[in-house]
Amino acid sequence: MTAAARRIWVTRASPGAEATAQRLVALGWTPLVDPLLVVRDLSPAVDLAGVAALAFTSVNGVAAFARACPDRTRRVFAVGERTAEAARAAGFAEVASADGDVAALAALIVSGGAGLAGAVLHPGALDPAGDLLGPLAAAGLTVRRLALYETIPRAPAAATLAALDAFEAVLLHSPRAARVLAAVLADHPAPRLPALCLSAAVAAPLAGLEAARALGSVAFAPRPTETDLLDLLAP
Repeated sequence: MTAAARRIWVTRASPGAEATAQRLVALGWTPLVDPLLVVRDLSPAVDLAGVAALAFTSVNGVAAFARACPDRTRRVFAVGERTAEAARAAGFAEVASADGDVAALAALIVSGGAGLAGAVLHPGALDPAGDLLGPLAAAGLTVRRLALYETIPRAPAAATLAALDAFEAVLLHSPRAARVLAAVLADHPAPRLPALCLSAAVAAPLAGLEAARALGSVAFAPRPTETDLLDLLAP
């Protein structure tokens, strides 16, 4: 990355996009927040009977739960520190972070599962990005999933599309956002736009786009944390 042009496209949904933008500004970048996904609440009934702990795989999951339910008494397991911080800010007192991906979160819950007197509830998206419940059930834990929100594809602004090759990079935080970007690039190729992805799973939908001259280089963070993602911006 060059130091002269510091514009970068943030594609994640709000409110996470704004938090990412703040971190980028602190690092000397000029972010453009133009999400490829919009979060829509599903507003289901929240039943915590028999639930001993909550497992969150995203900041959006924490925010959606906080909007849907006032209870903050359950123990919380979070996929990473940003999600853990969101849970603490929402009022949860006992929060543990896996500081990794969904597999790391499952391992953390299994390691602490012996002390759980009840089920693990996973509040999150209608279409989760990874399988958290499978490994937990295989370990003998009682698990439930609650779909609190869905993410809907959103077309980027015309001004964003016109400036694709002027960005230093596009940041991608989820496989679904990457799939939306791939669809956008089918009509608006950007062969000089590098894509920086949170993980290998996020980068997967972009496979072949560099060779097809629809996208520039594709890189992903060595660990699925935003700090590692932003470290890819280092000169």
